[in-house]
Amino acid sequence: MRVREWDPLAATDSEIQSLVETVNAVLAVDLPDDPPWRDVQVRDYLAETMPGERRISWVAEDDRLAEGDSGIFAHVNLLLLGDIGVLEVLVHPRLRRRGLGRELVAVAARRAYLEGFSSIGVEAIGSTPAIAFYESLGFEKEFVEIRSVLMLSKVDWEALGEMAGGISAGYRVEFHPGGVPDDLIEAYAQAKMEAQAEDNDTDLAPRSSDPQRLKDSVATLHRRGLKPYIVVAIHEQSGAVAGLTEVVVPAQHPERADQYDTIVVRDHRGYGIDRAIKARMLFELRAAEPDLLEVQTWNAQHNESMLKVNADLGFQSDRDWYEYTADVAQLVQSLEPTD
Repeated sequence: MRVREWDPLAATDSEIQSLVETVNAVLAVDLPDDPPWRDVQVRDYLAETMPGERRISWVAEDDRLAEGDSGIFAHVNLLLLGDIGVLEVLVHPRLRRRGLGRELVAVAARRAYLEGFSSIGVEAIGSTPAIAFYESLGFEKEFVEIRSVLMLSKVDWEALGEMAGGISAGYRVEFHPGGVPDDLIEAYAQAKMEAQAEDNDTDLAPRSSDPQRLKDSVATLHRRGLKPYIVVAIHEQSGAVAGLTEVVVPAQHPERADQYDTIVVRDHRGYGIDRAIKARMLFELRAAEPDLLEVQTWNAQHNESMLKVNADLGFQSDRDWYEYTADVAQLVQSLEPTD
């Protein structure tokens, strides 16, 4: 195998197709119930980043292939954001346990070190070989989330309608496909900022809580092939965004949507907002995305209130999702080849 730095924007169509085939081979083994990826806007998905962030990629390919042919069997992303580098490593199942994943982590860790980053993080999925792999490299567990999945075919829509209408007087619920409208951007960002100040958990994908960054993040979602939908609860007396929930439908797997933030601002809790906005979102998704089959969401283990809301809506706990971190200098040293 030959490992080389790789620019998805300059990649050939056959390289992108080969990578998608490897992604689907990994899903078939590690997450067999997840929908396979389609070769739709994958190049954009890998290339686009938020302002101020950079992504560097490497691939491992079969060096026995003729020039012009493509066989990508492993891939690593290093996303540089804030004061941390975030890894994503993918190795075809038939090439695991041969040192290829370790080589890819070493390449990315050396680059993070040269870029001046002191910490590197990675997400690892429970009940997959990734857990033992990262722990063997010295990564330490920092945070655990629970992934839950809702199958739309099993939703009790009558009960959901009661939840959607269960919000207290003095609030109205609005649906906005495509992102946050300009007249809500300031209030929406303020709600996110208050939630971020309250949340002390490690988060490898920080919220966009600045108005301009929020606009940029929505534009980036569209460029990456992620169609955003939001539902907000507005406090009618003040005009404040009292609660919000966000879902994106990826072009790469449009059968399963990803739930992003759900926030209820502290001063507005206890008025049925959380259930109402999430229930309304499901009704809107059913109408807007007729091919959608499932929605997946992630919640911290200690977030019992939101886990209860999700259970009431019909979400079923699926997998634990772990966030690990490692000291970059120590990681580079431990992965140096020995004679």
